Amino acid sequence: MADAIAASLHYLSIFVLFALLTSEHVLFKPELDATTARRLMRIDIAYGICAGLVLATGLARVLWFGKGLDYYLHNYLFHAKVSLFILIGLLSILPTLTFFSWRNDVLAGKAPSLTPAVARRTIMVIRLELLLLVCLPLLASLMARGQGMFGG
Repeated sequence: MADAIAASLHYLSIFVLFALLTSEHVLFKPELDATTARRLMRIDIAYGICAGLVLATGLARVLWFGKGLDYYLHNYLFHAKVSLFILIGLLSILPTLTFFSWRNDVLAGKAPSLTPAVARRTIMVIRLELLLLVCLPLLASLMARGQGMFGG
């Protein structure tokens, strides 16, 4: 039963993570009002928290509820999946820094000002994050079917 709960929490946190990033993509525009900017800042905080939940529930599954630590450590698809998740996390720093730079404007009730270059870069990074997130289920599905073992 604990295994099913851990798996469900992991999947749910992944779904929420994807929904939050999709929300950022939909809401982000080169011209923002203060309300939308505040919403994006809050969504980004939730996204970071949710990424932590994905990591924590994934770690719990690896250590206590999955196929055993040895299986995961000897599976190159697992290494690829974790590396891809880390890459997504590193990419997410850019939008977070952009949103954080709006803090004073938003607190003053003003719309943030964005240069066209910052707007383009931010939306492209969000889109890249979404694309990479879509790749994770394929790696997980292959791994769950016994693929990716070193030397096998």
